[in-house]
Amino acid sequence: MIRYDQRRGEEVTVMDRVVVEFAGEGAGAGDLSWGQQDIWQAMVRQQSWLPNGAWGPLAEGTTVEDVAEQLRYMMSRFPSARTRLRFDADGKPSQVVAASGQITLEIVEAGGDDPAAVAEAVRLRLQDTEFDFAEDWPIRMAAVRSDGVLTHLVVVMCHLVADGFGTGVLLEDLATRVTTPIPSMQPLEQAAWQASASGQRQNTLALRHWDGILRGMPARRFPDTDAVARPTPRHWRGEFTSFALGPALRSVTEQTGVASAPALLAVFAVALARVTGINPVVLRPMVNNRFRPGLDRVVCMLAQYGLCQLDVAGVSFAEVLDRARRGAMTTYKHAYYHPVELDDLVRRVVAERGDDLELPCYFNDRRTADVDSSKIDASFLREAVARGTFEWTTRQDVPFEPLIVHIDDIPDAVRAIIFMDTHVVSPADGEALLRGMEAAAVEAAQDPNAPTGI
Repeated sequence: MIRYDQRRGEEVTVMDRVVVEFAGEGAGAGDLSWGQQDIWQAMVRQQSWLPNGAWGPLAEGTTVEDVAEQLRYMMSRFPSARTRLRFDADGKPSQVVAASGQITLEIVEAGGDDPAAVAEAVRLRLQDTEFDFAEDWPIRMAAVRSDGVLTHLVVVMCHLVADGFGTGVLLEDLATRVTTPIPSMQPLEQAAWQASASGQRQNTLALRHWDGILRGMPARRFPDTDAVARPTPRHWRGEFTSFALGPALRSVTEQTGVASAPALLAVFAVALARVTGINPVVLRPMVNNRFRPGLDRVVCMLAQYGLCQLDVAGVSFAEVLDRARRGAMTTYKHAYYHPVELDDLVRRVVAERGDDLELPCYFNDRRTADVDSSKIDASFLREAVARGTFEWTTRQDVPFEPLIVHIDDIPDAVRAIIFMDTHVVSPADGEALLRGMEAAAVEAAQDPNAPTGI
């Protein structure tokens, strides 16, 4: 049995526990799908069940029965919400999807406190309370009550339930309470296809792509930090809020015809090369894999990190953008693979090369919105750059990945979140990387034919 315990946050009093019964289709047991295996490996590395939590206001007049029905719907409709893990004698996980069961909805009394502040405290508690993969359901829900009225809903989900796109599907279905049959190719069916001859061909082609890059890439991805003071705690999280990155990227896409996702990948690669001095740049962009047949509406963990190599030296931004466009297509095609077999491949290549091989640069573009470019000019971009802010938000001993950057939409801006090991990347380089991404986008927006300067 595996438990992770990362307690923090304020004391919260649970006033009522409502037992919610559920039943749904898709019960069974079997191997984990590739996406599930991938996120499980990340959980083990980071010593976390990687919960995604959020809270928000409830509509006036919402009752406990209304909230309980929402929870019942989620548990009944989505097999991934009814999935727990089983471990063999060697600790290898498999999945068990239940046909029915019971789950508890918490009702928390705000008392004289601000209900929104209580909702945030509840979110932290639900995320930080230990999680048992073999016994606990992967969704936790609570409602905040103030003066006898429900005010806020809090939901926390284990990352095994869904990736970002899968969560979007879940929320769409929940909003309309659709009753159409769930899509085929749920995780148990995915695992069966992946073990088939067709699935093995996909895996073989993907690993061949990885093998080619792994054998030719520079061994080091980051400068030697031995001469730099190593902070304690060593694992840091930072946030950069940029008001220029979104408009600059929009201008770049309009001038060059390169889509926003590969354009962002290109300017990030330029920023990374400038900070590290290492070229070509090797990145691991997150690929949602939802373009694959039958997988676009499945609520599950499907996304996997691909591998992309970009040479950004001695050329213009326009050339790097075109290389990123072409490289992204190849990366997406080969970002669907067996994670354990990939690890075996990496170990073989490292042994054959006879040196360490760093693959720590993960990049996750989670943006969905676009911006108006009608007012973008040099003065607009200068003013937008000046408004950007950066702060370190977390320092902890529990490990993150060596380097991972998430890009999100927020109102009127883009937020870049960096998780990093300061013994691999210095804090100064971490901040410079995020600010450098914005700077590269602004340069490309002003003149796509300008050299990258690398």
